[in-house]
Parts: sequence; structure tokens; C-alpha cells
Amino acid sequence: MTNIDKAPDAPAHERTWFGHPRPLARLFSTEAWERFGYYGMRALLILYLTKHFVFADRVGNGLYGAFTSLVYLTPLIGGFIADQYFGSKKSVKFGALLMAVGYLLLAFSGGEEAKPFVAIDGHRYAVEVVHASGGDDQYLVDGAHKYKITGNEDKSISLEGASGALPASVAADHYKFDAERNPLNVMLLFISLALVIVGNGYFKPNISTIVGTLYPVGDRRRDGGFTIFYMGINLGSIGSQILAPWVAAKFGFTWGFALAGAGMVVAWFLFQFDGGSLNGYGEPPAGKKKRDWLIILLSIVGIPIVWFLLNNSMVAASGPEASAAGGIMGFIMALPLLGKIMFGVFFVAVIGVPLWSIVALDATARNRMIVAIVLMVFSVVFWTLFEQAGSSLTLFADRNTDLHIGYLPFLGDYTMPAGQVQMFNPIFIVLFAPVFSMMWNALGKRGWEPSVPFKFAIGLLLVGVGFLVLVFGSKFHDAGFKVGLFWLVTAYFIHSMGELFLSPVGLSAITKLSVPRLAGVMMGVWFLSSAMAQYIGGIIAQFASSETVGGKVLNPEVSLNTYLDVFTTIGEAGLIAGVLMLILWLPLKWGMKGIT
Repeated sequence: MTNIDKAPDAPAHERTWFGHPRPLARLFSTEAWERFGYYGMRALLILYLTKHFVFADRVGNGLYGAFTSLVYLTPLIGGFIADQYFGSKKSVKFGALLMAVGYLLLAFSGGEEAKPFVAIDGHRYAVEVVHASGGDDQYLVDGAHKYKITGNEDKSISLEGASGALPASVAADHYKFDAERNPLNVMLLFISLALVIVGNGYFKPNISTIVGTLYPVGDRRRDGGFTIFYMGINLGSIGSQILAPWVAAKFGFTWGFALAGAGMVVAWFLFQFDGGSLNGYGEPPAGKKKRDWLIILLSIVGIPIVWFLLNNSMVAASGPEASAAGGIMGFIMALPLLGKIMFGVFFVAVIGVPLWSIVALDATARNRMIVAIVLMVFSVVFWTLFEQAGSSLTLFADRNTDLHIGYLPFLGDYTMPAGQVQMFNPIFIVLFAPVFSMMWNALGKRGWEPSVPFKFAIGLLLVGVGFLVLVFGSKFHDAGFKVGLFWLVTAYFIHSMGELFLSPVGLSAITKLSVPRLAGVMMGVWFLSSAMAQYIGGIIAQFASSETVGGKVLNPEVSLNTYLDVFTTIGEAGLIAGVLMLILWLPLKWGMKGIT
């Protein structure tokens, strides 16, 4: 870049990239490729769990929720270690390496596809899935005989042509579908995910920290720099959510995950071999004793701990369903260990911080801290619903959405892989984020920009409306109980608009409202609330579970109705949360005491 490209705050001697410090280009590229890896993997994960490993929907959605919640929780630890010992740069390198190994191991963790079976009154029968152009059929195999399996609305199954010892109809509590899985492959699956979780804990918070250090205090280019940096997130995710599902559909899950791994290797390479462009940024804190090998050893020890939490989540989801009949505490106690920890710590934080504020702070600081906690609680509601994209909405796309596109150049008659629908969110964000930025600037100049609580309310209303629009559109399903892709894309569009109202202001508001001596704690609670949303999102997706055999639903009509029941409920929950936030809007605005 030449000097004419420099922003007003750029020192005269500084070489710039689009008016920003040149190291931003390296960080932008690294983040784009890392997000390419993560979102490519995420686009495939729930399908991999339910189709290749043939986990029941409850188990697959429970594992997905446990994985994503840990992905959002470990940055708490990784950020602390970087601040106190490792430094941001070394943390990013270490995290990128762990994640690259995790993705590549994930690519080869599956082995042979799991073999489905059904147990009926203690007798076990193999199940064969027959793929056909009109849909897949499942057959119970009894020696030389095969009986087509059909799922019924009352959750019983019918066996076409069966008689005698094998009844033609089997009640819901007399059968169970499962699959034979190689225990070694399941262990490798969890180790792969654990490597990604631990690596992400080092990578995610610290590369953003380095971006912040590029700018001196008061540099007006900082916000613009972060905007460019976050654009890399969306560009990387668009690319991988287009390519990884297509590669997986054409060549198998192994190659889809390998593509994600290749993206992560590129990210590591770009950061590891930076040509000196990042010298002086993200270095270890001065005066601290070097503890690199101890940190690496403890990180490796953390991998089996994460494996245990994932395995415990699988075992818990495979057992009896957690019921709300025993009240909130009864429901929590029926959850796996990770769920108990998440709910317990979150409740302590949500109740403890306001109580401490009442006792220890003056009125202004107390009110601001309480507003911050209220915003966090509502953010959990938003992200719980929004993050159905990676679980229940992807399975809905796979099972009950007409993904046939038609003729495309170079691709011929094209049917979109289910995981590819996740690309619509980042596409809409890239297209409309500049529009929202200009809109807020224009409103701000006139003093009309809405307050943070009002933006939260609109975001919550929109995420609810998105689900209800999808429910409405599903009334126009075809004879195979498949809904037009238009309605799913419309839901993603509305959700993305809700994200643009809520997401950009959330973290900024928390940092402004927190008292300085509790800023670190509040950042921790913010990360915890994000992890909590992911975990509860997995629970919500479990309620949308359908009976499957070999990853295929038994009855598409029952599957559609199950999804729509859940989408209606959570859509209404989004509206209720939005209306409640509108009611609280003015009191919360008053409690912010002038902070915007």
C-alpha cells in the first residue's frame, strides 16, 4: 500500500494495508482459514454423528451441544493462560496446531459405517437401509426374510408382511433402534473433538487480542480494523460451508473433514511462518517465569478430561430422557456431568453478581452491573434459538426440505447437500453488515440510534419470527413431506437480521457496563453465557428428535410434525422474550446511566 491509502491516524512512517497496520493482513488471513476449518467441520458434524456413526437423534444432538458449549467455554482458560504466561502469539500457534491435528484425525476417525439394528422384546435383528431415488426404505432382516419398517404417529412401528413370532406392529416401548460401532472409532471421534476444543481455547480469544494490540490507545482505526478482521470470519465460513458439504456428499465424510483440516493447516502455516510481520505483538508477559512445557503437558492432560465429558454426555443421552416432572433441580440432576456444571456455575454467576453489586457498589455501578447480567440472560435465549442452525435446522434440511436446485453450470442437475444450507447465514451477514453499519451511523448523527436493550428486543423478536415463518411455510410441503428451500432460506435471512441487531452490541455493552475491578469476571460470565446457550441449544434439538434407522427417518410426516412442534414452541419463546425485553427496555436504558 502507498501512503495515499492511509487512514488519518496512521503514522507517516507506517506501511499500511487498506489504511490499517500491515500485520492485520496476516491476522485476517489466518482467521479466515481457521474459520474455514471450523465451519466446514461444523457443517458436517451433526450429519456425521447421525449418518456415519448412526447415533440416535437425542445422542447426536446432545453430543453436538456438549461439543459446541465446550468450544465456547475453553477460551476462558486459554485467554487466562496467554495473559499470565504464554502470550497471545504463542497461544495462537499452539491452538492452531492442536486444531489442525484434531480435524485431520477426525477425517480418519470413522472407519467403517456403523451397522444399524433393532431390538424387539429382547431379540436383536439386523436392519438394512435400501437407497432409492424416491427415498430410503428400511427393512428388518430375519434370516432369509425382510420386512419393511414404517414408523407410526404413536411412535409404534409396523413390519410389513410380518406374522407369528414377529408381530406386524410393535409398540413404542417394545423396540429400540441402535447400531454396532467400533469402540476404537468412537474413542478417536471424541479425541479428535477434544483436540479441537482445547486448541480453540488457545486460538479463539488470543488472535482477537493481537488485533487489538495493533492500534495505540485512541486510534480511530480500531473499530474499522476489527470490522475487517471479522469479515474474514464470514468469508472463511462461506467458503467452507459451500465446499465441505459438497466434498463430503461426493467423496465421503473423510474428505470433507480433510478439507476442513487442510484449511486449519493453512491457518497454522500463515501464523507460524509470518516472516517477522508479528514481531513484538502478543509476546509473553514480561517478568513472568517461563512455564511452556508445564502448560503444554497440562493441555495434553486436558484432552482425556474433555473426552470423558463427551463420553459422559453420550452415555447420558443414550439412557432415559431427562424430564421436567421433578422441577428444575430434578431436570438438572438428570443431566450429564457437563450439564450439571454448566447450569450450576451459570446460576451462581447470574444470582451472585447482582447480589454482590447490591452490597459492594454504589447505585450507578450497581445498576449497570445488573443491566449487564440481564442482557447476558437474554443473550442466552437468543443464541440458544439461533444456534439450532448446526443441529435441528441441518437435520430438518436433510430430512424435510426439498434441496433440489436444478441445473447449475459445471454441476449439472444439482441437489444441495444438507450441510450447505448453513452458508446462508454468513452470506447474509456479509451482504447486510455494511448496510446496518451505515444505518446506525446515520441514525447516530441524528440522535436516533436505538439503545442496546431495544436492539436486543428486536433481535429476539426476529429469531422467533424466523422459526414461525418456517412453520407457516411448511404447510405447503409436497407429497413427500418436504418443504420448499425458500422457506428455510427465509428463516435464515430473518435470523441473520436478528443477529445484526444483537450480536455486534452485546460484548461491547458488557465491557462498558462492567466495573473495572470485575471486568475479567464479567468477560468470563459472558463466555459462560455463550457456552450455556450452546448447551441448551443441544437440549432443545433433542426435543426435535425423530426415530431414525441408519440415519434415515422412519416416517417423514412424523418427522416434519415433530420439527414443527418444536419450532413453534421456540418461535413463540423468542417472541415472548422479545416482548419481555421491550417491557424492560426503558428501565434497562435508565439503569445504564448514559452508557450507549
